[in-house]
Amino acid sequence: MKLFLGLLTVVFTLNLNAQNSKTKADHLYSNGNFSKAIEVYKSLENLEEVYDDIAKAYMAIGNYGEALNNYEKAIQANEDDLLLQYEYAKLLARTKQYKDANQRFSNLIASDSLNPNYYYELGVVLEKQKDTTALQQFQKTFKLDATHQKAIFKIAKHHLIKRNFIEAHRYIDKGLESYKNNIELISLKAQTYYHQDYYTHAVVWFNKLLDLGEKSEFIHEKLSLSYAQNSDYEDAIYHRKQALKYNPNDASGIFVIGTYYERLSDFEKAEVYISKAIKLQDRSLADEYQRLGTLYNRQKKYDQAIKAFQKSLKEDPSNIMAEFYILRTKDEYYADTDSKIKLYEQFIEKKAKSPFLSYAKGRLKELKQEKFLEEEE
Repeated sequence: MKLFLGLLTVVFTLNLNAQNSKTKADHLYSNGNFSKAIEVYKSLENLEEVYDDIAKAYMAIGNYGEALNNYEKAIQANEDDLLLQYEYAKLLARTKQYKDANQRFSNLIASDSLNPNYYYELGVVLEKQKDTTALQQFQKTFKLDATHQKAIFKIAKHHLIKRNFIEAHRYIDKGLESYKNNIELISLKAQTYYHQDYYTHAVVWFNKLLDLGEKSEFIHEKLSLSYAQNSDYEDAIYHRKQALKYNPNDASGIFVIGTYYERLSDFEKAEVYISKAIKLQDRSLADEYQRLGTLYNRQKKYDQAIKAFQKSLKEDPSNIMAEFYILRTKDEYYADTDSKIKLYEQFIEKKAKSPFLSYAKGRLKELKQEKFLEEEE
């Protein structure tokens, strides 16, 4: 009898120690001490019960290889545990083992055809495999769960890409019914309006993103473009400048700001930004120099305008507009009528095929009449 009681005591003590060790490992895991938790889990006698815990701990420290190994052991010990198989399949997908992940999710669907997440995860894998049937899986997910935000996003994005704007809005609105602050769906809503050329609506939805704390070059750029389409150039300039904080040397963005200032007739600031854009670019700058020349003209800085147009022509010798602008600017700049007449005569002689030939001939006639009147006086 004493021997029996002694054995019971030993067994009880061993079980208690094992429970204490499991509790200790769980405590270490919950407090983020994952490597130490793994050590304690591995020290337990019945590892079959903790393979999944070990796998999760390895996942937490980024050792996906060991996590996969332990999930495999856990599944061997608990073949009917669908949750284990689900986590294992997701990790296969995460480590780009798409073929195996595809098979695992397909098996899970065969085991439980009413679980929407199985279809969604299979859809994600198919998407990675460039399989167009991915959309069908997202649609099945939505059919089983009309509030599934991730599936709704995938379907709505597909319709936006295909320019099925009405369908895109329908799915987005459905998703926002159950989660009105879904950043991804709000972004899709804004982009859908933008691509429909409904810029006033696009502004509202892009601003919603800012109100929710979302800030990015993309958001500010699209807001700027939307405001500009509505001729709200001050707001357009503000958001372009915000976008530039992410990419200060974006020559295209800087140039666009210059054009907005030009629309506001603030030619000095337009000149500053377009000049800066030109300095930043390493390509043909014919258009930029031409734009700069027109800004100088508006400020009656004719000598600088001529130099800018000449640089435009040097960048692109076929730029007939630059040639014409040089002619017109010199016409404004030169005070001597004879010098102006000579300019137009040379232009007519050398540019017989120019689309501005008729204008040049008309202007030459005017100048000769002016000279005649001057001589009469």
